[in-house]
Amino acid sequence: MTARPAWAGRNYLLLTGATVIAGLGSSGAMIAGAFAVLASGGSPTDVGLVAAARTIPLVLFLLIGGALADRLPRHRVMVAANALNCASQGLFALLVLTGDPRLWQMALLAALGGTGQAFFAPASEGMVLASVSGEHAGRAFAVFRMGMNGANIGGAALGGALVAAVGPGWVLAIDAASFALAGALRAFLDVSEVPARTPGGGILHDLRDGWREVAGRPWLWSVVVQFSVVNAVITAAEAVYGPLVAEEHLGGAGPWGLALAAFGAGTVGGALLMTRAKPRRLLRTGTLCVFPLALPSAALAVPVSATTLTVIMFGTGIAVEVFAVMWMTALHQEIPEEKFSRVSAYDWFGSVAVVPVATALAGPVQDLVGRPAALWGCSALVALLTAGVLCVPSVRHLTRRDTAPSGLPAATPAVEHSPPSGVAE
Repeated sequence: MTARPAWAGRNYLLLTGATVIAGLGSSGAMIAGAFAVLASGGSPTDVGLVAAARTIPLVLFLLIGGALADRLPRHRVMVAANALNCASQGLFALLVLTGDPRLWQMALLAALGGTGQAFFAPASEGMVLASVSGEHAGRAFAVFRMGMNGANIGGAALGGALVAAVGPGWVLAIDAASFALAGALRAFLDVSEVPARTPGGGILHDLRDGWREVAGRPWLWSVVVQFSVVNAVITAAEAVYGPLVAEEHLGGAGPWGLALAAFGAGTVGGALLMTRAKPRRLLRTGTLCVFPLALPSAALAVPVSATTLTVIMFGTGIAVEVFAVMWMTALHQEIPEEKFSRVSAYDWFGSVAVVPVATALAGPVQDLVGRPAALWGCSALVALLTAGVLCVPSVRHLTRRDTAPSGLPAATPAVEHSPPSGVAE
């Protein structure tokens, strides 16, 4: 039996295990939620409404969640958010299993789930990296991401099979149980040596302080702006245009699902690569790896064969995972620990705020200019914004420093481990 790495201390194992468990449940629940709406007689539009009901509170409460996580112990915020998600998914499962759920009930429970995610996400960012020493941070986060991505892939596959075998209600119940178990694991994090947080001048003061941290770092706000558009157009291309192209040119849902699975496999491969690689120029390396994100939209615009698209999606998954590791390493290195969650909240807000607008406009844009032109436009925006970010000097020059991070003390070697005093994405 292989011993665990010396840098993988108790808190790191608890955080990683909780994320894998929650990811297995949540990935299947995304499929189950859609099929629960359809099984109750809902239309595809109703499915979209329930999905939007989850996204809207996520956007509304992210910044408040980030400020709160910098005022309270972050692991307590994470556990409370997990409890809210457990309750909302448990009620959703109960409605589906015992009766005829109404659309407003499902939308309300989805909104509660989005609220939990809004408070959980900023609190969780940086916790994994803070649980290991600086020189091991990149490798630790890569292993963490590999487990998270593997859980997402496996959870989606298992969830789809279980929905077909036993129905969506039981899959939602499993997700509720996974949140309960993940929250229990996070409750056992040892934060005894973390300095007590001193509340500032209020939530609004903390939000302004977080904004100053973002606005004062060109490398930070330029990437946040970049991904506010990049995430939006990629989501529109994959959620709206991709299935249409697959139906008309690639052979239907099967080849499209295989291409998406290849992307997920690529992220696991990218995480595995980053357990070994330690590029010195963090953001220059990461930003160069954003360029491949323009390829799937271009491939759909042509359109290429299903086999070629699958290969492109696999390579894109590798590239985006390299960026993710580099980005989180840079944030953890440069942002003061006591302000990390509110800065992370601005990062998350930029990533999700424009997505609903882009998906809503995808159809009208296709009607106006045609689907190929719309897809080429998605590719062009990704490439142009990425090239623009590379023009920012601090993006090109930000250098890795292998120093111990602030925050939760780093883990000591497992053989002589004393309790340390700590994304998911």
